[in-house]
Amino acid sequence: MTEQSTRQVVPVEQAVGMVLPHDITEIVKDTFKGRAFKKGHIIRAEDIDHLRRLGKEHVYVLELGEQDIHENEAALRLAEALAGSGTEYSRDIVEGKVTIRAATDGLLKIDREALLRFNLLGEVMCATLQTNTPVSRGEQVAASRMIPLVGSRQLVEQAVAIARSGEAIVRVLPLGRVRAGLVITGTEVFSGLIEDRFEQVLRDKLAALGSTVGRVGFAPDDANLIAAEIHRCLEAGAELVVTSGGMSVDPDDVTRQGILLA
Repeated sequence: MTEQSTRQVVPVEQAVGMVLPHDITEIVKDTFKGRAFKKGHIIRAEDIDHLRRLGKEHVYVLELGEQDIHENEAALRLAEALAGSGTEYSRDIVEGKVTIRAATDGLLKIDREALLRFNLLGEVMCATLQTNTPVSRGEQVAASRMIPLVGSRQLVEQAVAIARSGEAIVRVLPLGRVRAGLVITGTEVFSGLIEDRFEQVLRDKLAALGSTVGRVGFAPDDANLIAAEIHRCLEAGAELVVTSGGMSVDPDDVTRQGILLA
């Protein structure tokens, strides 16, 4: 609450016809938790009993000064600045909080340096998933709010300026769809001593990312032959080549050398 704003406490029975300056939350054990009354609601006589069941014998009536900003307006301003390409949010702010979601399947990118400066302002906050996290359309990737019910409009504008100082703090980059080639290495697989399980695993992983598999090649533990198979995949139109490989303690595994030769 800033020095310019004024807040009065009014008994609920005297509040009929007055406008609520904030959301009122209701919690019913194991059943419901959410908004019972929305900011801007005009209190009616039939609301009195409901308010009392929520433990409200009094309600706030708030008058804002010119330099004040309400939590709901602040949340919307913050969301507009934080949410970049590939994201979306609802303009229906609930309890002063805004949720930013992925508008597409993709890779979440967070400007961590700008996010730190944003959060160090003190009266605003934004929490996000880790940068470079794969996300699905509709998934929550960030949430933001102004912490007090009423705060400084100047501070919120500082936060907005930080969020817009470069690329948006929260973005989702769409995943590129590519045609991949697979090179499965290992003499034991090449010679048929064991059954390959790598191909299907990679097909499934690439399909989940919207990509496809073209050529699949096999090579023994020979760097030159591995390099040749990689080139065959590229010549067949592969935009990405994925190889299998053994363990670092396997002296026969020369997959890395084959990649370098290619």
